[in-house]
Amino acid sequence: MAGAGVIAGAAVGFMLARLAGEFFVEARMPGALPVVASAFVLMAVAVVASVLPAARAARVDVMQALRSE
Repeated sequence: MAGAGVIAGAAVGFMLARLAGEFFVEARMPGALPVVASAFVLMAVAVVASVLPAARAARVDVMQALRSE
């Protein structure tokens, strides 16, 4: 899901940057490094946010969890 967000955000950002370039002559697209770095940070946060709850849920005894419900 985060990967789809990165791809959609890059596509929409590219189109908006081109549109802004028509209205603002001095506007230019950022280099590849900031775009790739922000995509990497987003993906790393998504992985951590997914792995931590999954690891916690994997440690729970299934029968005990079902009995408590």
